[in-house]
Amino acid sequence: MTTSSLDGIMEQLECADALDGLQTASEALRNHYQIDHLVYHWVSSSGQQYGCGTYCPDWVARYLDAGYLRIDPVIVGCYQRFHPVDWKRLDWSSKAARAFQKDALEHGVGNQGYSIPIRGPNGQFALFTINHSCHDEAWAEFTESNRRQLILLAHAFNQKALELEPERSPMAAQALSPREVDAMTLLAVGYSRAQVADTLSISENTLRVYIESARHKLGALNTTHAVAKAISRGVIVV
Repeated sequence: MTTSSLDGIMEQLECADALDGLQTASEALRNHYQIDHLVYHWVSSSGQQYGCGTYCPDWVARYLDAGYLRIDPVIVGCYQRFHPVDWKRLDWSSKAARAFQKDALEHGVGNQGYSIPIRGPNGQFALFTINHSCHDEAWAEFTESNRRQLILLAHAFNQKALELEPERSPMAAQALSPREVDAMTLLAVGYSRAQVADTLSISENTLRVYIESARHKLGALNTTHAVAKAISRGVIVV
């Protein structure tokens, strides 16, 4: 698929007015990247859960019935991390973890995975995951080539889920534009201004406009202060 197709998927996600829109986007992105699965899982501070993605219903039911949430190395490992994680770097050494992995493979889950942990306001935790069956070299090349784009997608999913969260109180701060959110999110996860501009395919001068606009809306003294305020208010999540 073309870049314009990805832009179309993102536009539909931004316009979604119900959680079903996230499911539609997950299927479209799975097809766009030509991978086996794409999944988004969200747990609110009250324990309420929402999930969407392309795993088969049999595996989802099996996962819940077997209580795999307690032993899944992806959940356990990513809850302790803040940056994207390749599944190969997680601890699969225990007997329970190996049995879980064998069961997952038998239910169509690929041997490769890449998850992006996200922490939102008031204890919210989410995971954005892509999954595929291929050799290590091909997977490493794919994740490295698409890493920045996947981070943006993960936060776009989470931003939409938070927006649609039941009983979510509206934010008093003036809302940032999607591009301002993208810019502030990438700065928050440690990208330089040059890297942010390159990821968003804009000039550094244009990026400076987005950052200054976001800083003004947030009432911040400087960029670092703006990032901190954006995180604390739940405008962006990292």
